[in-house]
Parts: sequence; structure tokens; C-alpha cells
Amino acid sequence: MFAKAPKQRYYAHRPLHHPAWLVVRLAGRQIEAAAARYFHGSLLDIGCGDKWKSDLIGRFVERYIGVDHSGTLHDRSAIDRIGTAYALPATDGEFDCVLCTAVLEHLEEPQVALAEAYRVLKPGGVALYSVPLFWHLHEEPRDFFRFTRYGIEYLFDKAGFELIENKALSGFWATFGSEFNYYLKSFRWGIFRPFISLCTALNNLLFLILEKLHHNEKWT
Repeated sequence: MFAKAPKQRYYAHRPLHHPAWLVVRLAGRQIEAAAARYFHGSLLDIGCGDKWKSDLIGRFVERYIGVDHSGTLHDRSAIDRIGTAYALPATDGEFDCVLCTAVLEHLEEPQVALAEAYRVLKPGGVALYSVPLFWHLHEEPRDFFRFTRYGIEYLFDKAGFELIENKALSGFWATFGSEFNYYLKSFRWGIFRPFISLCTALNNLLFLILEKLHHNEKWT
């Protein structure tokens, strides 16, 4: 039996027939590229879940620490420290870099969380965040915000960060295609589920091609 390489394990969490296959691949490539440029030393993954992003970027750091608020939704063994984004279990300036993906939209006070992340970073440290502009309601009722690039600039500047990059992770076709796939998934059609999975897989390939042909970042 052959084991998957770390990067293969990361993408295997969202196979081709999954509605989020396309956005996970597009975002994953940019997260990996940014980590290769900026990450080193010790990393704090805020909202780490099962810590599967370590398969994508763990090789760029010497110490990878995952923090999450609960062991009820995830494998507790994957969480190194129990805490929240508002009160991180870390000392001032303990980490060289911070990773936080798809978390800020679930926080009532994102500004407080950003200030807390700033606290645990060393001077000159780097934080890498991903947030949605368009996405359906999820993890309800803890779904509070969506962010424009201008809102991102305002929040991070207010927290004391110097913005290095502010990039869209996708465009119209990836956004539309992913949301269409989730819409299809919302139907409970029993015997038609295999057909929906096949349709989703074909949609993912189609919208990947369309995304490459015409990339419009106003829908991301």
C-alpha cells in the first residue's frame, strides 16, 4: 500500500465530487505560495480544526502549533492548545507567523481577534488570513460577516498590521460554480445522489476552465 504525500492528503479532504473542490484548490495554491515566501520558525494555526493544513504548509516551519476552541467538532488529538481567537493560549511575541483561514467570518468581534493575533506575533512576524466575500450561510448560527478588500485593509491596519498582500483567491466562475454545486447538494434526492456527485465533478472541471479563461475578482 502506498501512502499519500502530505499535499495529496490535504487536497483529498475535498475530492473532485465535493462542492468546494475548486475553491479549496485555488485557495490552497495561494496559501502554499504565500507560506513559501513568508513563513519560517514557529507557526500558530488559529482555528486549526483537524490541523489538515499542516499537510500543505507544515514543511515551511520548524514548529506547527494548532489552537482551537473545542474538541467536540474535531479530533481533539489534532489540537495542540485549547483556546479561542479572543484569548490565545500563547505568550506575547511567541510566534514567527500566524495562519487563520475561514475563521474571521465566524467571530462576533473580528477586530478583537486580530489584535490578539498581533499580540502573539514577534516583531516583524507575518500573519496569513483568508476570508470570504461571497459564500452561503454555513456553521449557523455562528456566521456573522463577509469582507471586501477595503474592509480587510481597514481591520488589519486598525489592529497594527502592515499589509503586504491583499489578493483575491478566485473569480466569478469559481464562486458561481462552487455555489451552484452547493445548491445541488442541498437537494435530498435519494437515488439521484450519485448523479448529483457526477454532475458536481463535471461542473468543477468546467468552471475551472472558465475561471482560467476569464478571471473577474469582483466575485471572489
